[in-house]
Amino acid sequence: MTLHAVGIVAEYNPFHNGHADQIRRAKTTTGADVVVAAMSGNWVQRGEPALMDKWERAQAALTGGVDLVVELPSAIAIQPANLFAAGGVAILGALGCDWLAFGTEHPDLDYDRLMANLPTDPATFKRYDQTYAQLFQGYLKDQTGIALEDPNDILGFFYTLANRQQGQSLRLVPLSRRGSQHGDQTITAASPFASATAIRSAALEHDWGAITPVVPASTLAALQTAQLTDWEDFWPALQYQLVSGHVTDLRQYYQITEGIEYRLQRAALDSVSFAAFMQAVKTKRYTYTRLQRQATYLLGQIKPAEMVAEPQYLRVLGYSDRGQAYLHQIKKQVALPLISRADRAWLNGAGALDNRLGAIRTLITGVPQDYGRIPVKIADSDRLSRKLP
Repeated sequence: MTLHAVGIVAEYNPFHNGHADQIRRAKTTTGADVVVAAMSGNWVQRGEPALMDKWERAQAALTGGVDLVVELPSAIAIQPANLFAAGGVAILGALGCDWLAFGTEHPDLDYDRLMANLPTDPATFKRYDQTYAQLFQGYLKDQTGIALEDPNDILGFFYTLANRQQGQSLRLVPLSRRGSQHGDQTITAASPFASATAIRSAALEHDWGAITPVVPASTLAALQTAQLTDWEDFWPALQYQLVSGHVTDLRQYYQITEGIEYRLQRAALDSVSFAAFMQAVKTKRYTYTRLQRQATYLLGQIKPAEMVAEPQYLRVLGYSDRGQAYLHQIKKQVALPLISRADRAWLNGAGALDNRLGAIRTLITGVPQDYGRIPVKIADSDRLSRKLP
């Protein structure tokens, strides 16, 4: 029997009821046998440390219905939306997925019309009073009347664009978000769904009563036992790096341009927390998300040559019985190296950036992240029931 896979680009930060519902609907809509997730590692797209590490999140995803979890490499995971989406599409294509399912605020968007009106002149976006994203979205709205304002609509657009540019190997399955929206800050008691943003905030406050109705029991148990992290845990290391070196040295790191290094260093001297630092450096042109990614590049001492936004390997983080069968089915057709155990040669070569960012997390938690770690394995019989709200 040939297994057919639906892919999802995810962060599962953390895995919640909305994710489980998306998996169920993706399988129902497509008839897929297998769910494959390309999941961010220890740092996520908005330039934040993941609440739980990638192994804990892979375990939660597998328990929640994913069959195969492959790491979205750091060089892709902490990029702007267009490169994040393109890298995710490339990984799912390399893994032989038939479909890409994604959540979106408006699943009926006219993607063909947006594609037909892409800007051709890069100078359109050479202004300093607005961000690139604002200018790009404004241009498309002027041309088409379609407003790309919601985060998942924007990602959906870039998934569509990347799939077209890469040969349209995936059939796209936009699924409407249920319940809360992406950036909602609070958990509503009457709803089984909440945003990951709200769940992270509640988890850091140990508000388990609020979290219990909106996450699977397996996620709740993991949150209660894991060493959770946020940017404040890493602030002393970033602050030291910003103030101890010469400001010109900061320019060697990825996307530290346009003189932002001076602003960052001045703000670091007077800021008592990461939150205060963000408040001090934010401008109309520099959003929190962009600044957080720049902070990640600085903390990880990431140089431009390391940020290759095309996948160089497929790092397997975990699988179910069915996921293991799917890996066996595709392994002879996969063009990229499949990495199940990270040895020294790989960690010092292609996997060096993932290894370094994992080591920075280990400094905080004491939990090794890469060398010697093997994929999480889970029996299909141990998985979460899909009888969801």
